[in-house]
Amino acid sequence: MSIDCGETEPDLGWTLWPERGDLSIEFLRLMGSAQEGGATAAECRVTASRIDPSNDHSWYTEWMSVADVNYQRGNAALRDGHLLTAKSNWLRAINYYQSAALPFDREDRHYWFATSNMRQCARDYLDCCSPRGEVVRIPWLEGYPLEAYFLPAPQSVRPAPVVVCMGEPGQRKEELLHKVARYARERGMSLLAVDLLGAGTGSEFDEIVGRPDLETALGYVVDYLVERKDVDAGRIAILADGWGSSFVARGIAFDDRFAAAVCDGGIWDLHERAFLAARAPFQPTFSRPDRDFGRVARNIQCPVLIATGERGWLRAERVRELFTQIKEDGRDVTLKIFAVAETAAMQAHVDNPTLANEYIFDWIASRLGI
Repeated sequence: MSIDCGETEPDLGWTLWPERGDLSIEFLRLMGSAQEGGATAAECRVTASRIDPSNDHSWYTEWMSVADVNYQRGNAALRDGHLLTAKSNWLRAINYYQSAALPFDREDRHYWFATSNMRQCARDYLDCCSPRGEVVRIPWLEGYPLEAYFLPAPQSVRPAPVVVCMGEPGQRKEELLHKVARYARERGMSLLAVDLLGAGTGSEFDEIVGRPDLETALGYVVDYLVERKDVDAGRIAILADGWGSSFVARGIAFDDRFAAAVCDGGIWDLHERAFLAARAPFQPTFSRPDRDFGRVARNIQCPVLIATGERGWLRAERVRELFTQIKEDGRDVTLKIFAVAETAAMQAHVDNPTLANEYIFDWIASRLGI
């Protein structure tokens, strides 16, 4: 069911290709990632100038080309012993490969080739991290394990706090290597970057994305972490990257092992309940929000940060209204809405991820006692 009450369309303020909003938003994401090491502004501008937006293969060819250049440059730097340069080039290649795959279905050979190269870059990057990163598989559904990247905290001689960065349905964990890894590392935290796309190119994902129990993945993730000797099981935080759904909030509502969470905090659940109640006012199945607070928000025990922007998918005033309901129920919840004037105001903060990540990871660090 599509719940659109109170939602807004993303307002870019501009579009590079008015006829292709999807490509314009992706280009804006790439430009925003440049300040995080996921691209360079110059490469993005030059590549965009060569693209025919009416031709998906033109988009694919140009981003694959710049991705290959960065991948090969990284390999050359590794051969010469320049690990930092190698890693920075691989991070950019990951992002460009991801963009190249954007217009294609997961069964398409173009998608498969781009994502396969992207995953190889990620493995090369992890191998050169210090401490070395790991590719791990976490059991979940039968025949469909989760795949994650674990980056240990630097120079840790005792079990370290960890932040789980969970990609929303359809988002890839590889992007998180440039987007959030340094924020965890600089604050002395380990990072587990995980998505729901499984251990392959993601073609099987379409079979499970509609499941009503996606939140069960979180329990398996925590089961894995508490068994690691280098993880402080009492200081596990989770970050839902983008919070385009409620599955992370549902997961933490029924697993009290998280010490802190950055997600929607049950707002989507409350929003959907209000939507249904307004359209079925005489049906006892859909109680009014003031009479039935919502089981997701009610059951969350850990501190929660809700971070969004004025140009996100939900109107800022609607987010504030639902936040007030949660706060009045006695939840330990913090709200941060990034204004258009300060940027980081779009959905998932794609216009300025740096500003959002600084705030988010400072909040996580304070909650974990770092």
